[in-house]
Amino acid sequence: MGILEGKRLLITGVLTDASIAFAVARLAQEQGARVVLTGYGRLSLVERIAKRLPEPPPVIELDVTDTAQLDSLADRVSEHLDGLDGVVHAIGFAPQSALGGNFLNTSWEDVATAVHTSTYSYKSLAVACLPLMKEGGSVVGLDFDATKAWPVYDWMGVAKAGLESCNRYLARDLGKQGIRVNLVAAGPLRTMAAKSIPGFKEFEESWPDKAPLGWDLGDTEPAAKACVALLSDWFPATTGEIVHVDGGVHAIGA
Repeated sequence: MGILEGKRLLITGVLTDASIAFAVARLAQEQGARVVLTGYGRLSLVERIAKRLPEPPPVIELDVTDTAQLDSLADRVSEHLDGLDGVVHAIGFAPQSALGGNFLNTSWEDVATAVHTSTYSYKSLAVACLPLMKEGGSVVGLDFDATKAWPVYDWMGVAKAGLESCNRYLARDLGKQGIRVNLVAAGPLRTMAAKSIPGFKEFEESWPDKAPLGWDLGDTEPAAKACVALLSDWFPATTGEIVHVDGGVHAIGA
């Protein structure tokens, strides 16, 4: 019997089988969970990737910046699950002008897009799922350590700092409903999201050497295992937390 036996989960952000979200979905099913995925823009791609999971799950459309889709989310998930015990927020986007060393020149419109999609959507998704989480549960988001100014990360770094703050406020406000809210801050991985960041090689080249435990840029499983653990009942009194899964780089000064 797995640690997620009987759990019902909504997982966003499965674009390829190299994504952290895909590894979360796979491990969650292996640990006994029932899963529904969301996709945006390329549903056929998500449906194709979903077939690579142990048990191909339903895929529903969700644009986290679309109020109408958020308002109907609970009803659409209810067509497949009778409630939710966990939600995974694996969503982030910034226009190219907001990345790659262009920090001082990025327009507010592009910054607003990054913050809406990568930060505000964490709250939006959690609130949209509340009607299905009447017995409490766990919300887990994917993060990248925002306590430092990283090369080329620019406004996405600012958006992640907002995500970390949002995590604390959601923990404060959803705790009374028995809902835990936590982030997993993974080190750099060769995912589709990483490929969209100009100059990502700056992370790739230095991270494994800095990490006390070492770091495999192609292995999403450590981060996924942390997500699965937080979705389980093994962290019943943990909320508002950021769990670093980065080989230990966050703890090293130089």
